[in-house]
Amino acid sequence: MKRILVIHGPNLDLLGEREPAIYGRITLKQINNALIKIAKRRKVNLKIIQSNHEGDIVELIGKGKKNKYSGLLINPAAYTHTSVAIRDAILASGIFTVEVHLSNIYSREEFRHKSLISPVAKGIILGFGSRSYTLGLEALLDLIES
Repeated sequence: MKRILVIHGPNLDLLGEREPAIYGRITLKQINNALIKIAKRRKVNLKIIQSNHEGDIVELIGKGKKNKYSGLLINPAAYTHTSVAIRDAILASGIFTVEVHLSNIYSREEFRHKSLISPVAKGIILGFGSRSYTLGLEALLDLIES
């Protein structure tokens, strides 16, 4: 059975209450439940993690091959724009990666317009709210299967 690592970056544990005009009212638990439904239908195993700590995220990604993950679905959140370490871990892991964002980072503050992660990801899906995650997982699974 294929294994997929899902990483939710910093402050995503606050979904549903944090800036609902930008991120909506959906909770992280609801997003995870939607991902789990897709995983069951597509017969894959998900490991879902949320962390506010860059080093923890880097270690999880770095162990991706060792832990036999076929792919990574990641919303690096604020680390999108700042973390060379996460970028390098993705590159070093060699696993298929899809980057997702709830909001359209290009329609927000200028500092959010640069993603350090996008150049090392197979694809990026953003601006569709929680649907970005489900679209991202489906795309990641299609990439792995092709």
